[in-house]
Amino acid sequence: MTRPTLLLVHGAWHGSWCWEPVRTRLADRGWPVATVDLPSVAPGDDRPGLHDDARAVRQALDAIDGPAVVVAHSYGGAAVSEGAAGAPNLAHLVYVTAFQLDAGESLLGTAGGQPPSWWKVDGDLFSPLTPHEIFFGDVDPDTAAAAIARLRPQSYAVASDRLTAAVWKDVPSTYVVCENDNAIPVFAQEAMAQRAGHVERLPSSHSPFLSHPAELTAIIEAAAG
Repeated sequence: MTRPTLLLVHGAWHGSWCWEPVRTRLADRGWPVATVDLPSVAPGDDRPGLHDDARAVRQALDAIDGPAVVVAHSYGGAAVSEGAAGAPNLAHLVYVTAFQLDAGESLLGTAGGQPPSWWKVDGDLFSPLTPHEIFFGDVDPDTAAAAIARLRPQSYAVASDRLTAAVWKDVPSTYVVCENDNAIPVFAQEAMAQRAGHVERLPSSHSPFLSHPAELTAIIEAAAG
C-alpha cells in the first residue's frame, strides 16, 4: 500500500522550520513529508487571520497526490480543523497539544475571552513574552535559543476568528497531550482530547518536536498506519 503523505502544520509564532527534527526522522524512515508556512506569522500589512491560514492548509492538502495525514501543533490545530474540512484525501489528524476546536469556537474563547498573561498584544500583532518558559522548558538550551531567535510576531486576528467547520467530526483523529506544557494547560488539552478517537501522552513541554522528536515521530507513524 502507498504510504500517506504527512503534512506538518506549525503553531503561532513558529514556521515550518520547527518540524525539522521530526521531518528528518520521518523522511529517513521512508515517509513522504510536506510542510506549510501559515501566512498569519510575520504577516504583511493585510494581517491575515485564521481563515487565511485555513486556506493555506487546504492548498497544501490539495497539492498532495494521494492520501494525507495532517499533524498540527498548537494554534495550527484550529487552522487545520477549518481548512481540512471536506478534503477528499484526508485520512487522519494528529493534534499535538493543539486547539481541537469546534465550529463557532475561537482561541480567545477557550481562554475565557481574555489574552493569557504571557501574550504581548501590540495593536493587531501579538508575541509571547516569555517563550523559553512557555514553549521550550525541556529543550536543549542551544536549541531553545536558536528557536526563540526564529519566532516572529503573529496576526492577532487568529485569536478571535471563529471556526466555521470542524473536520475532526468526520475524520479519525489522535490527540497528543504534553504533560509539562506551560502554554496550554493539561486540563485544557484533556478537555479537547475528548474529541479525538485516540489519545497519546508525552512527558514534554509545549515543543515535543524539539524535546522529544523520536517519541513524537513514533506516535505520528502509529497514527498514519
